[in-house]
Amino acid sequence: MCVIVSQGDGVKGKKSTFIPNPAKFAIYAIIVCMENESKEDHKLADFLFEIGTMRKVLRMHRQTLLTDDMTDNIATHSFRVAMIGWLLAKKENVDPYRVVMMCLLHDFGEMRSNDHNWVNKRYVRIFEEEIIEEQLGTLPFSDLKDLALEYEKRESREAMIAKDADIIDQILLLREYEWQGNQEARRWLFEKTGSGEYFQLSKLSLASAKELGHSIYERDPSSWWSSIATGKNRKD
Repeated sequence: MCVIVSQGDGVKGKKSTFIPNPAKFAIYAIIVCMENESKEDHKLADFLFEIGTMRKVLRMHRQTLLTDDMTDNIATHSFRVAMIGWLLAKKENVDPYRVVMMCLLHDFGEMRSNDHNWVNKRYVRIFEEEIIEEQLGTLPFSDLKDLALEYEKRESREAMIAKDADIIDQILLLREYEWQGNQEARRWLFEKTGSGEYFQLSKLSLASAKELGHSIYERDPSSWWSSIATGKNRKD
């Protein structure tokens, strides 16, 4: 963003440099714009480096699920959440862009606070609003901060869809772990109610999300490739 000082009879720069004519004013304005844009680009570059660290932040339910799945981090989680969010947005006929962006942003704060499982949460306080302000509020565009705050409120339909997408990714992950024989994952999926019902579905808000979640319970993680697998390579 460029801030151009007014010309008038003469121009005073930020360092009280007097510029007596239009030609020098134009040069000065260009320099100010370049300096401002350079600072903005530095801020954006730092932000992108921080986003890269999402791949390094493991999700902490690995402790209580007794798994050493090193592929489960907040980057891989957020990617599938975004795809789930897009599908649900289409089913609900709302703006997919806003839903996908909320999905991508929903765990951004964990780059600074780390992820915490339900044991950790008992002892750790997270200053979410402070993180959002310092992480997203300092960017030259307000869009990301606004979307992050909207998601936290869970009032708009888009925010509700994004949260349901977050839960559905957890159901998918638990099904994948259960398929590999993880008994703790199976307990989370079925037995917390004591009835053997699809426990995780009770956390979902929207009917479309519950329907998708039910299908995930009914299918297995190998379903997607079982009908296309072949023992022979193509000849043409």
